[in-house]
Amino acid sequence: MHVVRILIWIIAKSDNLDHYFTIGADFMAMHDDPRALSDARPFDRRDGQLEALGRSESAAQVRDRIACYPGAVRMPANDVELYVVRNFLTLDECGALIALIDADRVPSPVVGDAAVSPHRTSETCYLYPGPAPVTAVETKLDQLTGLEPGYGEALQGQRYAVGQEFKPHHDYFDTAQPYWLDQVTMGGQRTWSAMTFLNEPEAGGRTNFPTAGLAIAPKAGNLVIWNNMDDCGAPNPGSLHQGMPVEQGVKYVLTKWYRERPWCQ
Repeated sequence: MHVVRILIWIIAKSDNLDHYFTIGADFMAMHDDPRALSDARPFDRRDGQLEALGRSESAAQVRDRIACYPGAVRMPANDVELYVVRNFLTLDECGALIALIDADRVPSPVVGDAAVSPHRTSETCYLYPGPAPVTAVETKLDQLTGLEPGYGEALQGQRYAVGQEFKPHHDYFDTAQPYWLDQVTMGGQRTWSAMTFLNEPEAGGRTNFPTAGLAIAPKAGNLVIWNNMDDCGAPNPGSLHQGMPVEQGVKYVLTKWYRERPWCQ
């Protein structure tokens, strides 16, 4: 783990400039030992300007990678950085992933909420490393983003039946919520979200970005990837999005979230 040490020297107003003191011992200790965060003071949430700068610099590298990826197009969206990558997965790859999802799906969870939430009514399957279809898509995601594989959460597959949806939400974490101190030890903020459509329902099921003025129809094999941070690396309210209800048929998607630091469940 990277060790961050910040020492702040404060010079007191005095005739003797040798009169000074230091602060930051607790801050240093918490960065050396993430377990200490459970006892962190309320104002210490490890989401300040340094973290934002790191996210902004990382985003620039991801942006350059996506720009060079075949089939990638930046969408004309307001207030959010968003791309579509056409034919990211083949139809055979999509079919293999759908089979894995159907074999082991459970009600979709929501961070910081009840085990089952009316806000998110789909079903989810955690696709951990091992099966060949999972390895294939993880390899493609690594090539697309250039991010270290360890920064990515476990791949998830979702199934939406008629009427099921994911109401408007942000993928980034609200640092004012109690769950944030737990998320700090698990990799911190969610930076990029990558979602791949695995099939096309007969009606409905668009992914809507209401603030951005953009709704994306499911197209098997196409990937949508967006930055949950703004240009300065701070959480971006413009990344608000929703999985609109399926009206006819069934929708399958694949979701990958990336953190600002290595993910540790």
